[in-house]
Amino acid sequence: MKSLRVKIFGSEYPLRGEDEEFTKQVAGYVDEMIERIHEKIPDQPPLTIAVLTALNVTEDMMKDREKSHIVLQNVNGELEKMSQHLSNVIHEIES
Repeated sequence: MKSLRVKIFGSEYPLRGEDEEFTKQVAGYVDEMIERIHEKIPDQPPLTIAVLTALNVTEDMMKDREKSHIVLQNVNGELEKMSQHLSNVIHEIES
């Protein structure tokens, strides 16, 4: 694991990650979200900004997870239909 330093909301943090570029992207996303929330409510203390950011990031993640689950269900349903269709075709050919 590589160690690197990233800047989030004006402070530097040492992070470790297996993929340095991915770790930088994650840190950049967090920094962007913090800055976006800070712009909307600049008078709030940093801890409040951090908590609101964590809530927003978690909400995004949970929405994406639900979308992925729905897509996976749809794909599995379509695969089941295709499998059944192929079984029917094979059965007809063999008959």
